[in-house]
Amino acid sequence: MKILVVYYSLYGHIHRMAEAIAEGAKSVDGAVVEMRRVPETLPPEVLEKMGAVEAQKAIAHIPVCRVEELGSADAVIFGTPTRFGNMCGQMRQFLDATGHLWMSGGLVGKVGSVFTSSATQHGGQESTILSFHTTLLHHGMVLVGLPYTFQGQMRLDEITGGSPYGASTIAGGKGERMPSPNELEAARFQGRHVAGIAAKLAA
Repeated sequence: MKILVVYYSLYGHIHRMAEAIAEGAKSVDGAVVEMRRVPETLPPEVLEKMGAVEAQKAIAHIPVCRVEELGSADAVIFGTPTRFGNMCGQMRQFLDATGHLWMSGGLVGKVGSVFTSSATQHGGQESTILSFHTTLLHHGMVLVGLPYTFQGQMRLDEITGGSPYGASTIAGGKGERMPSPNELEAARFQGRHVAGIAAKLAA
């Protein structure tokens, strides 16, 4: 059973969440988990001006995903930062290249799930995941979120990401906040949950 974690990370927040997602998925018997990043579309000089060069170097060892790889997976867990309440342009461009998979029904019946980050507490985490779901439904994927059996999303003692739609983190206006222990545990739970459902469907 193959689980793909496919994501875009500019400053490392989504990368850290992706690592936790993968950790959770790997805990399910029979799961083979692979991490992939989508191609960067920003030129190096823009990344430098944005102060993202070091963060990009830190994830350079993660292979760039080929669209064809999606069809070989039993489940795909996508990660994207929010951009005005939607997925980032890099992820949108990657998904826009999946037309041949749609034509062949290559993703029909496979599990799809999404996690995200935003700069602020109410920065569009839920709308990003929900609008991402539209693409996955067009591909015929089986959507899986983060059920309330992960009770960390009900905490009131701290500011935290996480909703029934998927795990999420709050990065801060300058990217100064990395995922909290509770947010990372939400990601592990989601990875484990997705892999468990994928295992049942594969059987």
